[in-house]
Amino acid sequence: MKKKAIEKIPYFGLKKTSRKKDVKYIGVTAVKIVGNERHLFLEIYRNKKKLKDTPVVRIVTTKKDFGTYYPEKDTWTREKIEAERGWGRLIWQQNGDASGWQQIEKESILQSADDLERLKKFCKGNVWNENRWWEYIYDLQDDIVTTARRKIERRKHERRQQALADRMAHTKELPEKEILGRADRLYFHNQHYLYYKKHGCWAHIACSKCGGVTDARWKSGISYESQFQRWTEEPREGRYGTCPMCGARGEYKCQGKVKGTHDKYIHLFLGQKYKENGMVIRYVEVGKKWTLGFICGDKGPEMYNASEELSGVEIARAYFEPGKKVQIDYHKHDPYMGKDFWDDCNLYGMANIPIGAGLIMSETYEEMKGTIFQYSALQEYEKSVREVNPIDYLERYSQTPQIEVLVKMGLTDVVEKLVKCYYGIVADENARRPDQFLGIRKERVKQLIRKKGDTHLLGVMQMEKRQGQNWTDEQVEHLAETDLSGTQVEMATRYMTLQKLLNRIEKYSGCEYGTECSSALARIRHTATTYADYLSMRINLGYDLNNTVYQQPQDLEAAHNKMVMETNKEEMDKHLKEVAERYPEIRHIYRGLRNKYLYEDDKYIIRPARSAEEIVMEGRLLHHCVGGNMYLDRHNKGETYILMLRFKAEPDIPYITVEIDEKNPRILQWYGDKDKKPDEKNMQSWLNTWLMKLKTGTLTETIQTAAIA
Repeated sequence: MKKKAIEKIPYFGLKKTSRKKDVKYIGVTAVKIVGNERHLFLEIYRNKKKLKDTPVVRIVTTKKDFGTYYPEKDTWTREKIEAERGWGRLIWQQNGDASGWQQIEKESILQSADDLERLKKFCKGNVWNENRWWEYIYDLQDDIVTTARRKIERRKHERRQQALADRMAHTKELPEKEILGRADRLYFHNQHYLYYKKHGCWAHIACSKCGGVTDARWKSGISYESQFQRWTEEPREGRYGTCPMCGARGEYKCQGKVKGTHDKYIHLFLGQKYKENGMVIRYVEVGKKWTLGFICGDKGPEMYNASEELSGVEIARAYFEPGKKVQIDYHKHDPYMGKDFWDDCNLYGMANIPIGAGLIMSETYEEMKGTIFQYSALQEYEKSVREVNPIDYLERYSQTPQIEVLVKMGLTDVVEKLVKCYYGIVADENARRPDQFLGIRKERVKQLIRKKGDTHLLGVMQMEKRQGQNWTDEQVEHLAETDLSGTQVEMATRYMTLQKLLNRIEKYSGCEYGTECSSALARIRHTATTYADYLSMRINLGYDLNNTVYQQPQDLEAAHNKMVMETNKEEMDKHLKEVAERYPEIRHIYRGLRNKYLYEDDKYIIRPARSAEEIVMEGRLLHHCVGGNMYLDRHNKGETYILMLRFKAEPDIPYITVEIDEKNPRILQWYGDKDKKPDEKNMQSWLNTWLMKLKTGTLTETIQTAAIA
């Protein structure tokens, strides 16, 4: 649209004003030729004699474009004549003008019937109410915008399809036979199955390798002819034997435990050179399916054949080129057309195609020579972490090439966190030296290497440098075990040395540093957090922490709980009173629940909550959400129950909170401090044992036996 030429066209002016009381605006139309193209002009004037020479707005529309000019501001915009059809205001309306459409129709009119005919002829549209004459222009403007948007989208789609076709044309053929053969040999170990059903001294056997079905004697007979009959070793579930027909070795599976088909799947990555020095990483799923066929015999289902099938499908391709973002293409299926195709974007929501870790084929590293990933150290990284997602690794390497050095130094844990895009690992992304890159003192690098790049240790080393400290190796490692933040350490060391802080945490926890025991580590971290929280509350309440009495409470847990109560005493007292009144059944049913759920052994004790107040305090002290109304309501109604699991030696100190289903005894969830699961493997095993005793009704017997002993 030639805006300068349009501005030179004089305003048409308002020939006469309207005497109607409700009319505020009058529209004047004209069709002009500008630059060999027909333009529809609409000028809106105020219904006042003094203002009939200059319009409020001039709207100019062609068949392909439109623009809005405001004479007072001398500006052009791309506003539509109506903000939103049927709901918005007209662009010339001001504050205080009509808002209802019936009133707007009376307020804004055209100068004459000729103006309306001119609109209808130029716009060639239809509106259901001609009193809303501006909708002719709105529809034309909307069509122009929609057409332009579709044109842009179409061009964008065409460019994407051309780029996709180009990538496919430069992608090498996938060596399917080689991949399937290697997968069967190395990953499925040429697994075959011998399905069997015993009947006396004989066994009915079906082999997945040859597909044959036969009867063979597994137990010697007493007749002379039995020595010439087909013989096999005794079939037993899970044992390996030899097929009496083809001689293949296979694993025995009882016919009664097989439901037709069972399978296994693995995922492989194959890297290939792409164009000059790029790479394409291909994500392939390989599966092996074993099938046992049945027919209806005189004595029930009988095996009639067995088979096995090896298949693979390429799921995704990730293309890497110098100076470009990684492009991932996905293999999709069109259910309506019944065919597969490649697309340059993933599916949405729950249908999203994930790319997880997998095994990298050895050819990948040969293909990397001469590419941008020649020195990526992917092979060294794979050896240290076993399964890896090379797409994530190479994408991160493209952004942070320092990863190569970190891998070769053996800082595996650091690299893992970098690949997963953890925050706070990198101090200076432009630095080349590892110490500067990670933000630690130069002398700490060797210590970090010995610990294989432990990120907890790295965090302490970064803290040391930020605070300008010079701690010993032992102090750094012990502080890493506490998992304290820099703010907590800085706060505590205002009143004591770092060594005193570490000593007190060790003393309060009752566990030594460096034991490599998961339960001890969990205890140390819980104690450290509790002690830091205790000190912080003391400071906030105005206590002088230079006083050793406040620094070293005899009972840390009791002192911490006291500080918690003192911090929000009024608020907490009010809340505890409210929950006690709202959920009274929890206290009333405690005795019955205690008889049902209570259990203790030499180390732990588990019991139901005594009251709603106790559940609230449990959630507050362990920093999780069990004290919320949802859990209290469930417990009060008897839908689920909240149980407290604690150390027998410290029965009043919260450790783990358990939620159990009342109708179908099962553990819904369990968590410790800050929604974490301390000593998860051992505690899960202990809870499983307790649950089994609960189901079998042996909890009380166990407690009584222990008491007698």
